Amino acid sequence: MSLRTRLTGATIPAHPLALTPNGTLDERSQRALTRYYCAAGATGLAVGVHTTQFELHHDRGLLRDVMGLAADTAAAAGGDRLLIAGVTGDTEHAVAEATLAHELGYEAVLLTSWGVPDPSPERLLERAARVGEVLPTIGFYLQAAIGGPTLDGSFWSRLFDQPTVAAVKVAPFDRYRTSTVLRALAAHDRWDDVVALTGNDDAIVADLVTPTRVATAGGVREVRVTGGLLGQWAVGTRAAVELTARAGAAAASGQVDADLLALGADLTRVNQALFDVDHDFAGCVPGVNELLRQLGLVDTALTLGSDRLSPGQSEDIAAVLAEFPALLDAAFVHEHVDAWRS
Repeated sequence: MSLRTRLTGATIPAHPLALTPNGTLDERSQRALTRYYCAAGATGLAVGVHTTQFELHHDRGLLRDVMGLAADTAAAAGGDRLLIAGVTGDTEHAVAEATLAHELGYEAVLLTSWGVPDPSPERLLERAARVGEVLPTIGFYLQAAIGGPTLDGSFWSRLFDQPTVAAVKVAPFDRYRTSTVLRALAAHDRWDDVVALTGNDDAIVADLVTPTRVATAGGVREVRVTGGLLGQWAVGTRAAVELTARAGAAAASGQVDADLLALGADLTRVNQALFDVDHDFAGCVPGVNELLRQLGLVDTALTLGSDRLSPGQSEDIAAVLAEFPALLDAAFVHEHVDAWRS
């Protein structure tokens, strides 16, 4: 099966990093998370991305351990899951991380801009091309609130020129910038080769059901977001798999019902608590771990860096878990968590 086929309609959780109370890698909890995602039916796993904590990339040995643990646990679970590695830093650093990912059996690289000195369009394009010599790449529009640069349509068009670009994760948390990427793709000669994935955790359903149409010399082209790679999907993964299929069927039929749109509003409320929107995303990474802690999958919400839960965030997360248990796989996790943590 081609990489394009595997990415189309994909449900890919951004894999968190579980730490002990002492701040070291909690292998038991880390395995439990991977087992949960596999049991939930996730298409693949993204490791070394923002939800895995970018600070992980400061320690190449720990990065190798975390990536290897996810790969080994997913293989033991069976199935053909796509492994995607996030890479950071300047060109040489990103190439070295892509090489490590290739050695560990990963099949594609997410091009995060974290740690890139002066992330100009030219520098990002040169870096993408170099990384693409190691593994197929996935472009990434990272939201400004967590350090993403502003990138125009010309940048995206030039990125899509690179034959090693297999997909793009659109995650600026901004409708205008989302439109910029999708319109650039629709106008490009590779419009039917590059897979569009949502990373907009605040607008998941909207992205999955909304077509982007652009008039070209060859006629009107339509680009659709068919799947996603999301930190939001690190929780409620089984529900996310079902949602992706439901949204895809609705989009294909042209019949998007009000219940599906209402589900999108519910997910936005969940994301508000999870990503700590009320405090400008300050607790977005520990927020994911806190919900997983409340479900019993991990022991702490600690991070490698200074990120901590904001005042009242844990209570807000508990509130959305109580209000939307089905969206967050509460019963499914309760039934299997002991086995996953064994």
